[in-house]
Amino acid sequence: MAPAGREKQQEKSHDPHRLWRDFVSERGLHVSKTRDAVVDVFLKTKEHVDLQTLFELARKSHPGVGFATVYRTMKLLEEAGIAHPRRFGDAKETRYEVAAGRSHHDHLICEGCGQIIEFVSPEVERIQDRIASRHGFTLSRHRHELYGLCPDCRAGDKRAT
Repeated sequence: MAPAGREKQQEKSHDPHRLWRDFVSERGLHVSKTRDAVVDVFLKTKEHVDLQTLFELARKSHPGVGFATVYRTMKLLEEAGIAHPRRFGDAKETRYEVAAGRSHHDHLICEGCGQIIEFVSPEVERIQDRIASRHGFTLSRHRHELYGLCPDCRAGDKRAT
């Protein structure tokens, strides 16, 4: 059993806000209210967010935020390992999801409405490990993106035909 102090330290190391503060400090970056506003808004998002949406959300809480600040901040969050950039299918814009403190997951993407559902499947993980092993691979990472139509879009398709 780990000592209580070590457990607290491990919890802090997965806290995205703490990771951000440590990253800014280690890099000697200037602390900025507008950048911090972008970070706060991003870390509160539950969805995969594009830069324009993040910009609009950040401006609601901090009107001085500019698009360039959002862009640069997301690049820094990506560099810090706090944000994962995602490009689903043939989408032109990159979407971001919070990476720090979250466990691995895969995605179902609706080709009709663009809805993204995150899922975890131990069975999928076991199958991919068996496949990799069968071919002599040692996996370092993977990304599963499954495309189709959500129930609402399928229902709409049935009405249209």
